[in-house]
Amino acid sequence: MNTTWIKKLWKNKWIKGVLFLGAFGILFLIGLYFSIYLGAFGKLPSTQDLSSIIQEESTEVLDKDGLLIGKYYIYDRQPLEYKDFPEHLIDALVATEDVRFFQHDGIDNVSLLRVFVKSILLQDKSSGGGSTVTLQLAKNLFGRKDYWLFGIVVNKFKESIIAKRLEEIYTKEEILTLYFNTVPFSDNTYGIESASQKFFNKSTKDLTISESAILVGSLKANTYYNPRLNLKRSQERRDVVLSQMEKYGYLPKDSLEAISQEDVVLNYRSFNHDMGVAPYFREQVKKELTAILDTIVSPDGEPYDLYKDGLVVHTTLDYKMQELAEEAMKSHMTKLQKAFEDSYGDSGPWTQDKLIDAEIKKLPKYKQYKAQGLSDAQINDSLAIKRDVELFSWEGDTIRNISVRDSISEYLKLLNTGMLSVDPSTGAVRTYIGGIDYRVFKYDHITQSERQVGSTFKPVVYTAAIQNGMDPCAYFSLAKVTYTNYDNWTPGNSGGDEVDPYENYSLEKALSHSVNTIAVKVLNKVGIPKVVEQAKKMGITKELPAEPSLALGVAQINLKELTGAYTSFVNGNHPVKPYYITKIEDRNGNVIASFEPEIAKDEAFSDYTRQVMLEFMQATVNEGTAKRLRSSYGLNNAMAGKTGTTQDNKDGWFVGITPKLVTVTWVGNDNHSIGFKTTGMGQGANSALPIFAEFYQKLNADISFNDITNAKFESPSEQVISDLSCAPEKRDSFLKRLFKSKNKKKKFKGE
Repeated sequence: MNTTWIKKLWKNKWIKGVLFLGAFGILFLIGLYFSIYLGAFGKLPSTQDLSSIIQEESTEVLDKDGLLIGKYYIYDRQPLEYKDFPEHLIDALVATEDVRFFQHDGIDNVSLLRVFVKSILLQDKSSGGGSTVTLQLAKNLFGRKDYWLFGIVVNKFKESIIAKRLEEIYTKEEILTLYFNTVPFSDNTYGIESASQKFFNKSTKDLTISESAILVGSLKANTYYNPRLNLKRSQERRDVVLSQMEKYGYLPKDSLEAISQEDVVLNYRSFNHDMGVAPYFREQVKKELTAILDTIVSPDGEPYDLYKDGLVVHTTLDYKMQELAEEAMKSHMTKLQKAFEDSYGDSGPWTQDKLIDAEIKKLPKYKQYKAQGLSDAQINDSLAIKRDVELFSWEGDTIRNISVRDSISEYLKLLNTGMLSVDPSTGAVRTYIGGIDYRVFKYDHITQSERQVGSTFKPVVYTAAIQNGMDPCAYFSLAKVTYTNYDNWTPGNSGGDEVDPYENYSLEKALSHSVNTIAVKVLNKVGIPKVVEQAKKMGITKELPAEPSLALGVAQINLKELTGAYTSFVNGNHPVKPYYITKIEDRNGNVIASFEPEIAKDEAFSDYTRQVMLEFMQATVNEGTAKRLRSSYGLNNAMAGKTGTTQDNKDGWFVGITPKLVTVTWVGNDNHSIGFKTTGMGQGANSALPIFAEFYQKLNADISFNDITNAKFESPSEQVISDLSCAPEKRDSFLKRLFKSKNKKKKFKGE
């Protein structure tokens, strides 16, 4: 064999240098590999570590029927089992990411050789990559670190070692399961189930071939191919995945052509805590969960982590009903906000310097400037600088270039709301709206806010009266009375002072028409202590003011407690405490905590009182202050209710009672100095009642709620029917009118 040419090449110093360099490089890589293997760049997970992989999992919040309504997480991840993956999803992944997945042992040497020859030597960019699903899984599980020099090589070697170990421990099905549960998708979403829920609002098992191809396609570059941000680009990538499936025999050609013609249709659901369905409810559940988990220890002795331990929280909320409630709220509040602003024109209270200045002084930035020694003039100059600000609007959020002062003015004019619906037999919360938009207003008007409840307190007064023996057909004069021992306080009636002082209303008409003068007289007759006692029996724990104006609802009570009190009228005289969580499970389905309804043991009143009060409040709906439920909204349901309006039209209330659902709505401005301009607009019948009305219209239109909407009240006893068979009003006789003062003055005795 002629070796002369070899010797000549060997004597060439350049060739010799290249060979030595190549040999050194190979030895270096071998040495680097073994040093990594031995832990020189950090301990590698052992086979024992890998055999007990437990990934951080988000806590899922489910509605009463098991529908997902929200999650608490650091990484948005929901694990599934292999059986939950549709076959076409696996086919799409294998065809696109790792066509030899079922043949290799974690490292695809054939693909690596192809990459070396085509990509490196021939510079063919279409040759594909050499990474396998198992290598990607290793990266997903343990991430990559910055090693400065040779970082990419070190990370690749570490991943290859881990991949080999994964293949030794797990079956191919188990590797695919781990992969799909950990792979990052668009919008900070981890795992196929979270991605499926977020982008298509469905479980993974229900994905179509097109939807599977979209999600698998996004793995190549989850920002670039994010279907929410770029639908066209996502669709083009989907078609590439479908072509790969056809190429490798996973999809018939005719199916490829048909599916490629389909448009990409998203049903996007954000699980951002500030957005999505029932954000105020989810926040309240989180607060309660945090307190609950502080009292529970996991089997390994460690406390549960709300964000990592994959808990499943079963709640009382009805997802579908919540959606209808939110739709009703948005529909009404959009119209009411416009009417509210139009009523003031350009001279709304939110434009007044004094009010804006007061709000500015509450700002952390103002306090910071003040601490630095700046004068008010200097602070105002700083806050007058304009910047782009995103502003809430019912017509759609807008970005405007405005100052802090202008921004405060914009938000001061916004009306807010609260709405709670509960099952009166248990207190289970079915709908929960704490405000108009959680992104902007974090303050919860159900559990945090306490507002004067206005005339919604009158049923408590009348309940105490009936319970303490007052005849349901007792009559009281509409005439005003001045109470001399309370600073000559003279309560009047809504809608003006022109009332007939000789006209007398029965208790039923007085309550159904929300007559202030009579409510105070009833309170005076029954006594403040007995009314306060009655309120406590109905579950109101707030300390109530011991003064005559209590009859008109000057007490500040939160919406949740007020709702609980009203449940007693349709729960056999027992008030219940609204609650949210039924049980909590760990990631393995074991129940770690469960909760029962909190129903008061003692009756708040008698059956007789309950039946009388229900008749009174049904009259409110049929012919009283809430009659627009029948006339304007066409609601024919069995329904009782009470409207409420506070002084200067600051708060509007409505309590809607049906046999199987009690709903309370409130509307007002967060700034107590801003009220509705007119009583006609601000009264509860106009401001708060329509939310309930539109909500019930939607319930009536959905047959799945027939059990609630078709429910009937119990028939009152013969005694109740007999005791209520009186004229709703009567006029004083001639002699009585002759000697009766039109405007009495007397002391308030009901203390």
